[in-house]
Amino acid sequence: MHLGVTIFATDRSIDMATLARAVEDRGFHSLWLPEHTHIPVSRRTPPPVGGGELPEEYRRTLDPIVALTAAATVTSRLRVGTGILLPAQREPIVTAKALASLDLLSGGRLEVGVGFGWNEDELEHHGVAMSERRGVVAESVAAMRALWTEDEAAYAGAHVSFSPSWSWPKPLTNATRPHLPVLLGGGDGPKLRSHLVEWADGWIPIGGAGLSRSIPVLHEELAAAGRDPSTFGIVPFGSVPTPGKLEHFAEIGVTECVVRLPSAGEAEVLNTLDEYAPLVEFVAAMS
Repeated sequence: MHLGVTIFATDRSIDMATLARAVEDRGFHSLWLPEHTHIPVSRRTPPPVGGGELPEEYRRTLDPIVALTAAATVTSRLRVGTGILLPAQREPIVTAKALASLDLLSGGRLEVGVGFGWNEDELEHHGVAMSERRGVVAESVAAMRALWTEDEAAYAGAHVSFSPSWSWPKPLTNATRPHLPVLLGGGDGPKLRSHLVEWADGWIPIGGAGLSRSIPVLHEELAAAGRDPSTFGIVPFGSVPTPGKLEHFAEIGVTECVVRLPSAGEAEVLNTLDEYAPLVEFVAAMS
């Protein structure tokens, strides 16, 4: 199991180069950034964090692909990931090229976490109805994979369509990384598991509640579909790490725990990293 971090990177938080170097220097495995293209002032959708007021960092997030490129260029080992990208709010041909370019520039260190999106107003501004977002995301991922893997890629779906086309660069591959990993975020349930089994390379649950029950069910469904559960990533975000919890995660099949950093200035973020840093060695000792 590995230990990574995530942060709402904004125009007011620690700068990305400083953060990336600090995360790598302390031995963390990965750095993940979320996405919101914008936040409509209308508030039809309740905040996912509970309560009535959406934290300010949601409206100030940096573009994750641009920010992760900055992180990748000042590090050499740190894996970078979108946690999570919102394909229903992006044009897939342009996004496929941007992600492949980031993977190339990072030397093959990218993982792509995607999600369906929770903000109805935000989706609507991108021309996507809340009821259609799952289909749009599934097709967008399939179309991007075609562009990443085929010399002449084409896709024809209800939401995404293009004729045979050339698109380079391609993501980097090797014997242990045969394709660019795509993980799907969301809460456990039959509908989400059907997507995980059908087209995802891993799952990003929020927090760690219920994983001891849900992971065995997911593994059974993966095996029934002819997929190897041991190659499927389980990467919970936002869990408060303790040695006991990390031991529990390792026992139940979690592949990486991603802890949340405050969306704050340099001093506060670095202090939080220092508090978590001893857990890096603890996790390494369990391997």
